[in-house]
Parts: sequence; structure tokens; C-alpha cells
Amino acid sequence: MAYQDRSIGVTEDALTIKGYYFPGAVKRVPLAAIRSVRRTDMSALHGKGRIWGTANPGYWANFDPGRSRKSVAFLVDAGRAIKPFVTPDDPVAFESALRAGGVEVTDGGSAPLI
Repeated sequence: MAYQDRSIGVTEDALTIKGYYFPGAVKRVPLAAIRSVRRTDMSALHGKGRIWGTANPGYWANFDPGRSRKSVAFLVDAGRAIKPFVTPDDPVAFESALRAGGVEVTDGGSAPLI
């Protein structure tokens, strides 16, 4: 059930997000703490133009200089005020790894302004 790319990993017990707080820093979210994950489509103002950080206080995008070439993002609800906004290199494999770990993934239309 593992997934790994240069900035995101899923193991049997956790989601790890590299470059979350600062390039090089890692955020670890136990899979058991994740309430849900929403798959969204990105556009220029809704994720693709954001390499790191946010313009929306409810979400935070990890450092991903390749985000502008991607079209799918995932919003992770782990019960905190700020939800991680992640863009895996292989969205299908990422979603599959989360589902195998017991995490609910829903389709949520377009990404928020970020």
C-alpha cells in the first residue's frame, strides 16, 4: 500500500508531506487522524499558480515547483483548522494508497482559491 514521490509519501500508518512548513521540513499526518481527503481539479487561480503557501487561510500547499504542470490536488482534512493541499505526481496511485490505508477519498470538483 505504499506511495512515494519526491514530496509526498503514504505508508501503512502515515501521510508524509515534504516541504510543508519550509522547504526541507516534513509534516507527518497519521492515517488514523485523517477524517477525509477531497480530490479536486486545479486551474490557474485554484492551485496551479501556487508553488508554496497560501492566499486562503484554510489551506496550505507544500513546496512543489512542478505544481503548475499538474491538474489534480488533494485536500486533507485531519481535524485541524488548516488543511494540507497536496499535489502528488501520480494521483491515481496516491489515492489508491490512501484508500488501502482506510482513508475516505471523495471527488470535490474544483480546488479552492489558494
